[in-house]
Amino acid sequence: MTASQENPLRDRPTGELLKELSDQSTTLIKQEVELAKAELQAKGKQAGVGAGMFGGAGVFGIGAFAALTTAVIAVLATATDTWLAALIVAVVYGAVAGALAMQGKSKVQEAVPPVPEEAMDSVKEDVEWAKTRARSGRT
Repeated sequence: MTASQENPLRDRPTGELLKELSDQSTTLIKQEVELAKAELQAKGKQAGVGAGMFGGAGVFGIGAFAALTTAVIAVLATATDTWLAALIVAVVYGAVAGALAMQGKSKVQEAVPPVPEEAMDSVKEDVEWAKTRARSGRT
């Protein structure tokens, strides 16, 4: 068997081989992009279903919280008037909400402004270093 029979690509011109390589590479890239799109669509649908389930869980969680609140008021109503039991539960909920709001406010204030301060300081130092090097290079 001769070398040209073993490898038919050897007899073809380099330009033709490069064109074929380019065409095949382009086709491969297009196919990979299409595969990625299809995979992302499937994952997006799955994530959407999961998000819907989280929403449903939230609705049922609110219902459970309302039922628990009603139960607490009913228990307190055995010892006091119903209106007073409801007021006690409302005051406790208000105190919890206030405490959470204050903690949330302090956390937000710690994060503001949303600027990478350390990175900015580092860049300023780099600029100063470069200016110093430029000045020393001129003299």
